[in-house]
Amino acid sequence: MADLQERKLKDAHMRATINQKLVETGERERLKELLRARLIECGWRDQLKAYCKEIVQQKGLEHITVDDLVSEITPRGRSLVPDEIKKELLQRIRTFLAQQSNV
Repeated sequence: MADLQERKLKDAHMRATINQKLVETGERERLKELLRARLIECGWRDQLKAYCKEIVQQKGLEHITVDDLVSEITPRGRSLVPDEIKKELLQRIRTFLAQQSNV
């Protein structure tokens, strides 16, 4: 059990270190812009926008909060991201990490 906790702690530390490097180098912002552009290109944004309208129509504007809407659309939004986009981002992150010698 201690090994599992130790591993989780080590993984969390590694994620924090990677995120820090992404932020410091500006790569995180570039990846966010790439993701934003790819999601618009593939129609993801329009699909999610239509789904939001559908939910608001079903529940009524006065009966739904922004938090309710976000919790409702988040699972669908994640599932609608095409695998090609996920793979592209993962490859960009791997390339970035390979270029960083001290991570």
